Amino acid sequence: MKISCAFATSLDSHEHARIAETLGYERAFFYDSPALYPDVWVQLCRAADRTERIVLGPGVLIPSLRHPMVTASAIGTLASVAGPDRTMVGVGSGFTGRLSMGKRPIPWAKVKEYVLIVQALLRGEEVEWDGGIMTMLAPNDRYAPARPIEVSWVVAANGPKGYGVTRDLGAEVLTILVPNPDFASSVILDFGTVLDEGEDPGSQRVVDAAGHGLSVVLHWAVEHGAIDELMPERGREWAAAYDDVPPEKRHLALHDRHLVAVNERDRPFVTGDLLVKGGLALSASQWRDKLAKLEAGGCTEIAYQPAGPDIPHELEAFAAAVHA
Repeated sequence: MKISCAFATSLDSHEHARIAETLGYERAFFYDSPALYPDVWVQLCRAADRTERIVLGPGVLIPSLRHPMVTASAIGTLASVAGPDRTMVGVGSGFTGRLSMGKRPIPWAKVKEYVLIVQALLRGEEVEWDGGIMTMLAPNDRYAPARPIEVSWVVAANGPKGYGVTRDLGAEVLTILVPNPDFASSVILDFGTVLDEGEDPGSQRVVDAAGHGLSVVLHWAVEHGAIDELMPERGREWAAAYDDVPPEKRHLALHDRHLVAVNERDRPFVTGDLLVKGGLALSASQWRDKLAKLEAGGCTEIAYQPAGPDIPHELEAFAAAVHA
C-alpha cells in the first residue's frame, strides 16, 4: 500500500510537504476550502518549489468556487513548477468547501461537466462555457506550459453517482474510512495519531492530534441527519451543543477549526475511549493492523492527515509505524 499525506492547507504546508517527501510519502493532497484555509494553489506552488519528488495537488477542488479557465490556468501553473508528472488534480462536489459557506454540494453531473471542460482547455481546445467560446491563449513559452497539459485526476466520491462520474472520467477514487475495491486505485483519507508506548489516549497531545477526526464525523452526521445511526449513545447530546446557534449560521459553528483542532463545543465529547473506538488513537502495531485490513478491502493508498501543534512529528511517527 502506498502512503500519502493530506494537509488542512496552512501557511507552512509547503514545509510539511518537504518533510513528508523526505519520509517517503508519495503524494500530498492540500485541502481546498477557502473559508477555512489559505489559497490552495499558492501553497501548492510554494511546495513545488521546495520539493523534488512528491506529487502535489488539491484534495479536492470544488467546481463552483472557480471559473474553469481559472482552474485550468492554476493547473498549468502548478505543472510548470512541479512538472506534469508531479501534478494531480483532486475534485469533489463540496463536502467541506461548500458546506462551510452554507451551501449544499453541487450535483455530480455538474462536477463531470466542469472536469471535462477543464480537461479540454488543458488539451488546448476551444470550448463553450456560460455562452462564450474560450481557449487557453497564453503562448507556449514563458507565459504557460505547452498544451496539451496531462495530469492525473482523483475524484472524492462516496455513493453510486460519484462513483459513476469517477468511472466516466477514468479517474482514481478517494473515499473516507471505507475503500472501494471496484477501482484499480482506491485512496482512503484517514486521520489520527500514533500512540507512544503507554500513552493515555485521552491526553491533551492525543486530543490535539486526533480529536479533529471525531469532530468531522459528528459534523457530517448532523448535516446529513445521520447522528442516531453513527453515534447512538451520546450523539444527540453532542449535537445539542449547537442548538443555541441559529440554523442559518450553524454551519459556521460546525466548521470552527474544522480538520485543524477541536473547538470548545466539541471538546467535552472528545474522549480517549472514543478516539480508540474510532480508530484514531492507535499504537504503531494497531495502525499496521488497521492498514492491512484496509488493503485487504481494496485500499491501494492511504492519505494520512496529520494535525495538532507538531505536524512534523505526526508525519514521522505515522511513516515509522507503516514502514516498520
